[in-house]
Amino acid sequence: MAATDDPAYVDHPLLRPDFIERRLYQIRLAGTARESHTLVCLPTGLGKTTVSLLVTAHRLQEVGGKVLFLAPTKPLVQQHAEFYREALSIPDEEIVVFTGEIRPEDRADRWTDARIVIATPQVVENDLVGSRISLAEVTHLTFDECHRASGDYAYVYIAERYHADAENPLVTGMSASPGGDKEAILQVCQNLGIDQVEVMTEEDADVDEYTHDTSVEWERIELPDEILQIRDALNEVIKDRLQKLKSLGVTNTTQPDVSQKQLNRMRGKLQELMNADKSEGYKGMSTHAEVMKLRRAVELVETQSVESVCRYFERQRNAARSSGASKASQRLVAEPKVREAMRLAESFDGTHPKFSRARILLAQTLGIEGGERVIVFTESRDTAEALTAFLSASFDVRRFVGQGDKESSEGMTQTEQQETLDDFRAGEFEVLVSTSVAEEGLDVPEVDLVLFFEPVPTAIRSIQRKGRTGRQAEGRVVVLLAEDTRDEAYFWISRRREKEMESELRELKSVVGDIESELDPPQRDLEAYDDSDGDSDPDGAELSGTDSEGGADVDADDTDSEESGADADATAAVAADSAGESASRPTAQSNGQAGLTDFGPTAEEVDRARGDEPEGESDTESETPEEAGVDAEPESEDEAGTDDAIVATAEGDEAETEIVVDQRELDAAVAKDLSKRDGVRTRLETLAVGDYVLSDRVAVERKSVSDFLETLLDGERSLFEQIGDLARAYARPVLILEGEGLYEERNVHPGAIRGALASLAVDFDVSVLQTGDEGETAELLLTIAEREQTERDRTVSVHGEKSAKTLTEQQEYVVSAIADIGPVTAQSLLDEFGTVEAVMTARADDLRAVDGVGEVTAERIREVVGSEYE
Repeated sequence: MAATDDPAYVDHPLLRPDFIERRLYQIRLAGTARESHTLVCLPTGLGKTTVSLLVTAHRLQEVGGKVLFLAPTKPLVQQHAEFYREALSIPDEEIVVFTGEIRPEDRADRWTDARIVIATPQVVENDLVGSRISLAEVTHLTFDECHRASGDYAYVYIAERYHADAENPLVTGMSASPGGDKEAILQVCQNLGIDQVEVMTEEDADVDEYTHDTSVEWERIELPDEILQIRDALNEVIKDRLQKLKSLGVTNTTQPDVSQKQLNRMRGKLQELMNADKSEGYKGMSTHAEVMKLRRAVELVETQSVESVCRYFERQRNAARSSGASKASQRLVAEPKVREAMRLAESFDGTHPKFSRARILLAQTLGIEGGERVIVFTESRDTAEALTAFLSASFDVRRFVGQGDKESSEGMTQTEQQETLDDFRAGEFEVLVSTSVAEEGLDVPEVDLVLFFEPVPTAIRSIQRKGRTGRQAEGRVVVLLAEDTRDEAYFWISRRREKEMESELRELKSVVGDIESELDPPQRDLEAYDDSDGDSDPDGAELSGTDSEGGADVDADDTDSEESGADADATAAVAADSAGESASRPTAQSNGQAGLTDFGPTAEEVDRARGDEPEGESDTESETPEEAGVDAEPESEDEAGTDDAIVATAEGDEAETEIVVDQRELDAAVAKDLSKRDGVRTRLETLAVGDYVLSDRVAVERKSVSDFLETLLDGERSLFEQIGDLARAYARPVLILEGEGLYEERNVHPGAIRGALASLAVDFDVSVLQTGDEGETAELLLTIAEREQTERDRTVSVHGEKSAKTLTEQQEYVVSAIADIGPVTAQSLLDEFGTVEAVMTARADDLRAVDGVGEVTAERIREVVGSEYE
């Protein structure tokens, strides 16, 4: 069915005229989402972002406040920001972007004046933990790709804070990937505080007219003898190493096609041997590491390219020559059969048959059939590099990879990624060769062909890639499959999981009511949703038209599959994805002010929608990242510098207990736990010493049992050096040992552990306290902080206040306090100039000559010393 040639547009005071075309299914979804905390599940490319936009417009118009939109990657954030600025009649400066590239103090300032903030979750999480922002005024919070809301991902923490802090909360979760069972969906909904689930599939009547079929073709590729010889040489070594592991009793197989699940079981058994202080466990773990490396090499030569395995071997050689090289790496490159495989790979002068077939398919699509654009996906960045070079001889090709630099391969900056997609959209080149970095959320132009260089071992990723074609016209997907290789296993697992997903979606559509009945909606003020007339419109309102998610939906997570080698069994750990269905649920009318029901459908449109065949159970195309064992995301946002600003504390708060947290502690749950407690204000700093500052005299170094033992053995910076610095800065230093098994965790003699503890207590005058887990650590930190700040009325100082500083310590302390330059730079300055006075009067040019002092630091010192006091 073709969409209308002359579509109507949505009319709303906050939307630009003639921009958002009216689509009935989007309005129906938004109608529910404006009433309740809602999970919106819609196939990729059909405008999930538009649904959220309509709810945002309603909330800003009816309720006011601030809107927060979270997306998992920086390019996705930029794309959504562009769309919102184009669609909304709100000044651009009131729609701001938050990523780790923006200084924390600048984010705090921008938050105050913004109406809409579009951000990566890691940054918002950090700003909440650091008390830089408050969610109290946020009236609509959108979680894009919300299937990520599991485990320790930032979405979970932010949702909990939002429901606790917001005066008038409303959550919209968006995902194209159901991908899990009922329990997984329930977990995501509970983590986000969602109580309504909406699902539409491509076969629903309202959606069907905007979708087209995408055919999937599987092409089998026969590998030449030269490549099989490389593989066979490596497999012989794998058999030998597995035989050694079998002799240890950790496996019964010596077959080289051993699965990742089997390897994980072997590792668990080896860990048990290590915990029992048996030397066989340590030797076996090293052998296990060899098997993992060899499996990756086999996978590359079978399914990727000879070039990629050559680069892999080169990295292994470099690793073996480096200082501190593992025995596994050294043995690997010295093994005669491996060296033979290396020689065969380096002497191979042919073309991998997948390369040749890819070139033929592109020639058919772009030449004979007159196509305009093609995307080629591959798991390996090495293959992406080689394939780009190979295809460039015949086509206009550009690569698209992640942001991180890797050995022999430079990543792409965010700007370069955006420019590449803009050029692709503009037709300036015809072939995009991309790693998995482009799978999630990438909204590229219509393409005539999506070519999988290898099968994808998860249904979610396979469906996500296929979502790049078939939106506006018939699309084609081709998957290259090397016969008798791991590609075969991935093929069958992918097929099975896609069928399972289709079945699960049909089941989910029938049990949405059950899911919603099990959800416990959080308490919230619903007055804003009351109907003035008590009537309800069974169809809400309607709009139809084109996809409004324009822009470059780039997944910038640097997840180019380089050496993970996780095979099909490992991908069973795909994180919970979200879905549900209630497309025909009535939605309440507005109270008469401009809202979603004012976008209402014409009578003809409603009749047309109701006249279509009934909505039935159907399949859906889905999108999600690879989240098998390794978090696809998480791209981490690095916080630069320190931030003393404390903002966004609620008016009228009683005196709060303040705890300063080192930025590097954000990986643990302790800071998040503390930040959620009433009467506690956490502040993020880059601390010179310690992990937590609780007063001007108490600072805490937190060590897990394993970290503690590691620093005793071979840490880059010894425990005693760290504690010495802490004891010199604070009068009451504390070491918290977190976890169990202090004397069983590692192969360290109990006497050595007791000796270290004795030295810490007697020689360094450090209080050593033990906790069972992160929760106990948070409780202990809070108890000490409250005692110091409430009972003893002490203030918090990140520079400490040790009572008996030596003259040298006092000199270092004074200089280190200048512009927060820290103790190391302070020592360098005093070594150079001799006295505190000379440091204070030194010129900027002389300061810059000191080790560790750059232009910025020199200017900051001169500014602090030379500026007039106000």
